Parts: sequence; C-alpha cells; structure tokens
Amino acid sequence: MKKEDRSIYIGNTDVDEARRLYYERLAKEFEHEEIQVLEALGRITYEAIYAKTSSPHYNAAAMDGILVKSKDTEGASDVNPKVLELNKDFIYINTGNPVTEPFDAVIMIEDVIELGDSKVQILKAAHPWQHIRPIGEDIVATEMIIPSRHKIRPIDIGALISGGIQTLKVYKRPRVGIIPTGTEIIDDINSLTIGKILDSNSRVFEGLILEYGGTPNRYGPVEDEYELLKNSILKGIEENDILLVNAGSSAGTKDYTVKIIEEIGEVIVHGIALKPGKPTILGVVKGKPVIGIPGYPVSAYLVFDTFVKPLILKHIGLEEEKEEIVKATVSKRIVSSLKNRELIRVNLGYVNNKLVATPLPGGAGVTMSLVKADGIAVIPRNLEGIEAGDEVDVKLLKPLSNIKETLVSIGSHDLIMDIIADMIRLVSGHVGSMGGILAMRRGECHIAPIHLLDVNTGEYNISYVKKYFPGNKMAIIKGVKRLQGFIVEKGNKNRIKDFTDLLRKDIVFVNRQRGAGTRILLDYFLNKHNIDSADIKGYDREMTTHMAVATAVKTGSATTGLGIYSAAKALDLEFVSVGYEDYDFLVTQESLNDERIKEFIETIKSDEFKERVMVLGGYELEQTGQIILINQ
Repeated sequence: MKKEDRSIYIGNTDVDEARRLYYERLAKEFEHEEIQVLEALGRITYEAIYAKTSSPHYNAAAMDGILVKSKDTEGASDVNPKVLELNKDFIYINTGNPVTEPFDAVIMIEDVIELGDSKVQILKAAHPWQHIRPIGEDIVATEMIIPSRHKIRPIDIGALISGGIQTLKVYKRPRVGIIPTGTEIIDDINSLTIGKILDSNSRVFEGLILEYGGTPNRYGPVEDEYELLKNSILKGIEENDILLVNAGSSAGTKDYTVKIIEEIGEVIVHGIALKPGKPTILGVVKGKPVIGIPGYPVSAYLVFDTFVKPLILKHIGLEEEKEEIVKATVSKRIVSSLKNRELIRVNLGYVNNKLVATPLPGGAGVTMSLVKADGIAVIPRNLEGIEAGDEVDVKLLKPLSNIKETLVSIGSHDLIMDIIADMIRLVSGHVGSMGGILAMRRGECHIAPIHLLDVNTGEYNISYVKKYFPGNKMAIIKGVKRLQGFIVEKGNKNRIKDFTDLLRKDIVFVNRQRGAGTRILLDYFLNKHNIDSADIKGYDREMTTHMAVATAVKTGSATTGLGIYSAAKALDLEFVSVGYEDYDFLVTQESLNDERIKEFIETIKSDEFKERVMVLGGYELEQTGQIILINQ
C-alpha cells in the first residue's frame, strides 16, 4: 500500500450523532430460534410464554390428614362430635395426594381424634374444598408465565416446566468476531520480548460479549499487512454477525482498517468526539457491522461499552438500560478539551453526606485505572474543564444502591396487566382493590389498579380515594371499562341467569378474596336482592385472580363465579353479563412527573396496547390514559 493511499483524516462526530447514524443504518429484525426449556437459562424470550397445562394439574391435598365428604361432617361440634369410619366415611391422605370423588375436603390430622377400631372423631364440620389445592392454584393454563424480552432465571425454568412448556422461542445469540491486529501483538507470554505486547483487549471483549449475551469468536492476532488483514476481515464477516477489529483504527503508517472497510464496504463514521476513543471506525460490510476499536485498553473498553454493547443487546431482544448516573462533587480540577466528550475514571466516596469524585491518574493505556474506578465522570463536549467543588455527572461502575427502575403495581387483578408487563418493566401484586389502596397509603407501590363501586352513588373509585387519602393530592389514570358477569361452564346447563340463582342447592359458587373490587360488586348486588351470603354454597371459598375463578369453573370444582369476560373467553367458558365497571389506576399527583408513570400512560394510550386488549374481549377503551386530579 502506498503512503498516499493511507487515510490520515479522522473526523470528530458527536457520540450521540454517531450512534444514531450507525444504528439507523443497521436497523433490522433480529433472528430467533426454538430451544429446549432445559437449555433456556440466561436466554431472552422472543415472545411471551403462556402455560399449556395448569399446576397442580389435579386436585391435591394441601395437608396430611383424612379425606372426607364435607356433607357427612355437617353439624359436628364440641358438643356434638361426629364419628367417622375408615374406608366408609374417610380415608387417610398425605400432602400432595390426589383428591378423588366422592371426597371433597381434608381435615388436618391434628384435628382428628383417633378412637381405635378404624374410627375417628371430629369436633368441627369441614367445608367443601377445605385444605385442597385446586387445579391451577399455582399456574393456570393459558396465563402468561414470563413476558417477551425476559432473561430466563433458574426459577423461571421451574415455572416453565410446571406450565407444560417443552420448547420456547428465544433471540439468537449474535456471533461476534474479534480480530486483534498488529505485528507486535502476541498470545504466548513465553514469547514476550521488548517490542511485543500480550493481547489482553480481545480477552476482555470475549468476557463482555458473554456477559451481554453474545457468542465470542476470537481469531489469532493478524500482522499489519494489508492483504492479510483484508482477507481476515472478509473471513470474519462471513462467519459472524458482528465483527470487531482491534487496533489499526487510527492514522498511523500501518493503520489499514478504515481503507479496507472503504474498499469492501462502507465507512459510516471515522472519528468520534470521545476521549479516550477518538479513532473509532463504524463501518458496514455486506450488511453487517464492522467496528474498528482503538488499541489502548481504556479506549477499547469505553468504545466497546459505547457502541458494541448496545448492538449485542439489540440482537438478543433487549434495549440498552439507562445508565445509573449520579451527581458528585469533584475533589480537584479536571482539565478537558472543548472538542471532545471526556470520560474520566474516578473513585467515589461520601464525605459529610456528600458524594465526592476523585480522578484516578493514568491515560488511555492504563488498564488499572478501570479496575480501580468506582465510576466514569462525564465531561461534556464544549466544556473546558471542571473546577474543584463543581458537580459532575458520574456513570457508576459499582452500585451505590439497589434502586431499580421497575414499576410496582399492587391492587386488583386483570389480564391487561400481563399485556402492560409485556410492554414495559412492571411487576404486579394481586391483592384486590382495597389491598391496593392500603399499599398506596403505606408507600409500597407506584400504582394501584382499582375498581371500587360506591354503592350510594354508583360512581367508581373516586369516593374511595377521597375517603382513604384525606389531605393528599391524588390522581386517577383512567384505564378500561371491563365486562363483569357470571363465568359458567360451556352451554350453561345449570341455566344461571342472575344473583338469585346462587341460592339454589345445585349451585356451588367460588368467590374472590376479601377487599377485591369484584367481591364488593358481588356484595352490592346481594344486598340489592336481599340475599344472605351465608345461604350461598361456596361464598367463603376465595380466589385471588379472575383466571383462578375461571379455572375452578372449568375443572368442575365450582358451578360459577363472578369475574371478567376475558377470563371466561380465555378458557372457552360461557359468560352471563352483569355489566361494565371502571378499572382504573391510582397514583399520587407527584408521581405523574415520574418517567416510569409517564411511560405507563404512553403505553396504555398506544395503539399496540389497545389492539391487544380488544383481542381479549369484554373491554371498552373510551377514556384510557386520561387523568383525573383529586385535590383535597
């Protein structure tokens, strides 16, 4: 190669602009593959995974004791004990054993008095399904086990297996090729002589690629010969999804990388306004990213973190997490250039309750400055240094706290919460509407889904917020109108029409837990029809989700239960409509400025969310995302 062919011009593109230009050029759908569930640990789900079977898949004893027919125990008490005979009135059962007809209740062994001659005495009646784990108590067939773009943990493997999942789709790991370059670069420490350098950068890259979910493919060092390097890059492109070329990215006499990429592909950016890391090359060959990374260790690490890490995460279905940035006071003056964004390794410490950043010595070649650093201070472009006592933004390399960005929802259950959790970071606790109100009062959640009917006004939610948050500025984010009604078996052979049918002796009801909005709705209608809940068989049997109610009906342990249409539809059951109700989200007014809440509102107002909700059936979306301020 002639001297005049060597590129000596290096640009100075802003970091964010360089990323935008490069990633737009590379934007595409990334591949997925189907794997066995036992091979899924650490992989990222391509789509939400829904249970194929319920867990437990049979009705099982929850206690050691005796299995009885509840009707045979009616009337038993301290003053009127009942005697039961083995194999006629009861059988012994252990925890986990199947519950078979005609038995429908378990009495704990400690509540049984042995009389001898295969007889026992009981002092208290058993109610139907006492101490029995019903089908689907843990996992209900068709419910979401884990969402898409979720990194699978060991506990997730257990849930997937319990839910009948054998194979699942995950994002393919990108194969990342690594080509160390330089005649001076060697692998064998026994060959280390003056002028030779052990290759460490590519080993760091290997570890980072594995950590971020890729598959590293490291090649041996390539000498600084144009055709040799060109052939190595062409081979690397054919065998990998992403190719890293380490060293040779600057403008030295042997820095051929940029010219080769120009010859066989396209250079998008050469030269970044980043120090260290300025000589970075962002290229594309045959539609694949080729990144020329400077040879100095600190530069190599920071460039990898800035440009390569996001690429790997995109391939495996994850977005780049927001960096944890803290404000810190600089302990001494830092000189910086107006031309570049500078990244300064710092140690951090609390002094008089103030976070202080102390710059570490060393340039781009000092690896130990990274090993020792607690964080990276970011000096913006066009800023000429930071004086001692000034504040600076610091990107943490070591955690200061366990604060996470997950939105915590505690309150009423609905299937739409699974959809939201598949679109943003959200965890839900299903404790009912009143449970959500109380969790919000204790400051244990960011958002509380509620659907509480004021029996005096017919209004939903607002009167409860005024009652339980006097003097507090609260807000309601309007959610959905959802259809409530009786979930019944296919064909509704028992001809359930309204609440008066719950009094029939052939009807076994299954209820929601105390404090659930659905239970409050039930009690409202029972009161309206002058129905005593004590006269309803199964009123005291509680479930914490609509899907659990639907499963009880599906498996025959209950004739009916009050729930939402979408739960009935999910299990292919019949539904007798009662009416629509308001399912909304309670937040503090202050939290409306929280980015997590803003994202939540944007999500429920999105077309994607609305389309997915309407597929479930039984919902109306009239005011979704609108905010009602409740000032006291």
